[in-house]
Amino acid sequence: MKEKAPRQITEEKAFALMATLCAKREYCTLDIQKKLSRYLLDDNVIDKIIDRLKAGKYIDEARYCHSFINDKLRFNKWGHKKIEFALKQKQIPLELISDAFLKFSDEMLNESLETLLRNKLKTIKSDSDKEKRSKLIRFAIGRGFLMDETLRCVEKILSGK
Repeated sequence: MKEKAPRQITEEKAFALMATLCAKREYCTLDIQKKLSRYLLDDNVIDKIIDRLKAGKYIDEARYCHSFINDKLRFNKWGHKKIEFALKQKQIPLELISDAFLKFSDEMLNESLETLLRNKLKTIKSDSDKEKRSKLIRFAIGRGFLMDETLRCVEKILSGK
């Protein structure tokens, strides 16, 4: 498969393209930087375009952070830690991440945990409660849920409540 050769475009055309993208869905600064770097633009030009997008409210890190958390909770069934890690990878400031999580209640953050664990329990082919318990805990931690909430939920499920 042939790779497309990177093409160079003008600053105005790049701004228009990125504004259109940002109007359709939320993007963080890092996503836009990566997209702009494909067009062989100078770093100063990229920074200028990003500043214009921020000034025009096309890019808003706080808004992006809130929608990212909401989507990952609802659709991907991720836990607090996994979402936080993904946002850190996108170079979102820690205070924005913390502020965004404050808008979500603990019930919302752990809403899918019990359902996920009950479904996982059906697929575990072990007879030992100890092994079932450890597999459920590993599964929940891998999804990014906090240990104390995971333990509480696993005990609830295995005790049959």
